[in-house]
Amino acid sequence: MIRLGAGRPDRIVAVGAHCDDIAIGAGGTLLAMCRARPGIRVDALVLSGGGTDREQEERAALAAFCPGADLRLTVLKLPDGRIPAHWEEAKAAVEELRGRTEPDLILAPRTDDAHQDHRGLARLLPTAFRDHLVLGYEIVKWDGDLGRPVAYQPLSPRTAEEKVRLLQEHYPSQRHRPWYDREAFLGLARIRGIECQERYAEAFAVTKLTLDLALDLGD
Repeated sequence: MIRLGAGRPDRIVAVGAHCDDIAIGAGGTLLAMCRARPGIRVDALVLSGGGTDREQEERAALAAFCPGADLRLTVLKLPDGRIPAHWEEAKAAVEELRGRTEPDLILAPRTDDAHQDHRGLARLLPTAFRDHLVLGYEIVKWDGDLGRPVAYQPLSPRTAEEKVRLLQEHYPSQRHRPWYDREAFLGLARIRGIECQERYAEAFAVTKLTLDLALDLGD
């Protein structure tokens, strides 16, 4: 498990129920981490959208959000909005992902996300990744389910602006949605920035965190 003060991660897992979930929830964090850590490995899994135009959007988008990274993306074909009914297939995909990577950090949906697909995937993660730091990202939507996050990744103005630009550029299929716009994404980042005394930030839920604050744990 990654521990506070233990250095930067070399391997990341990023999972989403739908194409664009990862980029919306943690795109700024990915940009910042990949720029700071050239060659970092990113294993990404998306449960739906495979074989459609959405998959092509996702592949181009995550390549842009993970510059210089060793990106390995899998996009499956589970039906949007029906992932809880395909629990066995989703669980098998998560276990297959676990079998090929030992991540330092996992970026995933929140366990209390109002969308059943997001929530179902979030609850699957601990069944395969039992000793890992999981940061639960947030996705603004009509449900009004944004909560009180406990972890923040500050974003520079440049990174926050680039995240919004890439979201608009790479997901044309989503531009018609009333919540999918610059004001929504940048506005939430500004609010989360205020909460952590930065200009912009992405925020995350954490269900379990092991700290290593002592210099000597021999006692």
